[in-house]
Amino acid sequence: MEYVAFSIAIIILFGLLFNKLFTKIKLPGLLGMLILGVIIGPYFLNLIDQSILNISGDLRVIALIIILLRAGFGIHMERLRKVGTSAIKMSFIPDIMEGLTVMVVAHYLLGLPIIEAGMLGFIIAAVSPAVIVPQMLSFIERRMGTKKGIPLIILTGASVDDVVSITIFSIFLGIYGGQQIDYFKEVLSIPLSIGLGILFGLILSFILIYLFKRFDIRATEKTLIVFASAILLKNLGDSLDSIVPIAALVGVMVIGFVILEKMPEVGRQLAEKFGKIWIFAEILLFVLVGAQVNIYLAASFLFVGLAIIVIGLIARSIGVYLSLMGSNLNFQEKIFCIFAYIPKATVQAAIGAIPLSMGVASGEIILAIAVIAILFTAPLGSFAVSFYGEKALESEEP
Repeated sequence: MEYVAFSIAIIILFGLLFNKLFTKIKLPGLLGMLILGVIIGPYFLNLIDQSILNISGDLRVIALIIILLRAGFGIHMERLRKVGTSAIKMSFIPDIMEGLTVMVVAHYLLGLPIIEAGMLGFIIAAVSPAVIVPQMLSFIERRMGTKKGIPLIILTGASVDDVVSITIFSIFLGIYGGQQIDYFKEVLSIPLSIGLGILFGLILSFILIYLFKRFDIRATEKTLIVFASAILLKNLGDSLDSIVPIAALVGVMVIGFVILEKMPEVGRQLAEKFGKIWIFAEILLFVLVGAQVNIYLAASFLFVGLAIIVIGLIARSIGVYLSLMGSNLNFQEKIFCIFAYIPKATVQAAIGAIPLSMGVASGEIILAIAVIAILFTAPLGSFAVSFYGEKALESEEP
């Protein structure tokens, strides 16, 4: 128990320190926390207790729930209507273009069988809400790019992007395992899963709104109730996954969105509370993602891995540009959206090791390239968004 407490203290104190240091030298704070995770993780100094690493997946999901709730509380109906079409296209076109490109390139460069290359493609293709959402919320708070709804396009598109990636990855994994795959059914499961996620999020939202109107509950207690309800929704989605797919994390965003629409004052209070909780959750998330990174494994596939990732990012960038054609965004704003769709972290850390654990022949290679994707794209994308966003996004007068 003492060593667990020591590990948590190390994560918090040094997480805050690295965050501040990197921010001070004009680099993204999350880069500092990722590097800290690598340093104190099991592959270097080994200062994090194994019991924390054993539940790090759950802790990362909790942190992701917090940031998606914050994202929901940052979405306004009127602005969502304006950017709806662009957000829908951004949710699947870049992802599919990158995933298929990585699949083909990995097949030829690494000699991976096409099914295993497909698994790699859609592990790599998923964009990271954990990296993107805090930055987009910062732009929304400063009313930068909000006139054209640019942060909102990215927020909503990125949350669905992951659902698409994970579903297609699961199809390839099923084929590898010799399961009979109904391709039409699997493809249909993507919109079904998103729709059910939204439906469950709506139901839960209206239950919470009824409770908040019916009973006198303090803002802090409301925050805890919403937080716990969102975790239960995620667990429900996981439990029902074998029966019917539910994009529970999309439902989590819906909770914040509906409460803000129906109870604006309560929504603003909760947004502020979750902003404070995020200070701790952010440290936990990025340090633990960094701790999962096996730098020795990544080093053995560094150059070929980078080549595959860069080619995939070029395909994703073309996909983003195609998705935004016909929108009212200018060239600089489209380039900003391309940068915002670079970072990888959460999904790669969560599912990168699944092929290896299930005995896939090239599981070790897949995990190594997933690790390289985190190390290369998370800091690069985060820095590009921070730096270029200040130049490209117009500030809206309050």
